[in-house]
Amino acid sequence: MARILIIDDDPEMLEMLSQMLERGGHDPVTAPDGEAGTRLFRQEKIDLIITDMVMPEKDGMETIMELKSDFPHVKIIALSGGAKIGPYSYLMMAKRLGADRIFSKPVKRKELLAAIDELLEE
Repeated sequence: MARILIIDDDPEMLEMLSQMLERGGHDPVTAPDGEAGTRLFRQEKIDLIITDMVMPEKDGMETIMELKSDFPHVKIIALSGGAKIGPYSYLMMAKRLGADRIFSKPVKRKELLAAIDELLEE
C-alpha cells in the first residue's frame, strides 16, 4: 500500500480520487493547493504525488518545480482539466518541469492506477 498525496482545489475531485485510490489499495492524503501539499509532503512520508495544474496559492507548475528541485526522485502525476489555455498546454509544461506522467481530466481509473503501479515499481 502506497501513501499518495493528492493536491487539488476541487473538493469533489479530491473525494473522487481518494476513493479511487482507496479501492486500488492505496492510502490517500489530500491537500487543497500546492502550498499545503508541499508542506504536507515535507512533513510526512509520501510515496507519490498527484497534482492538479490550476490552483490558487501555488499552482501545479510551481509545486512540481519546487518538489523536483528539492526531491529529484519524487514521483509526480499531473492532472489538468484545462482552464483557459487547454489541458494539453498545462500538461506539456508539467512534463517539461519533471512530471513523470500526465493525464487530462477526467482521468480513467484503470489508466491512473496502472501509472501509479508503474511509477512505484521504478
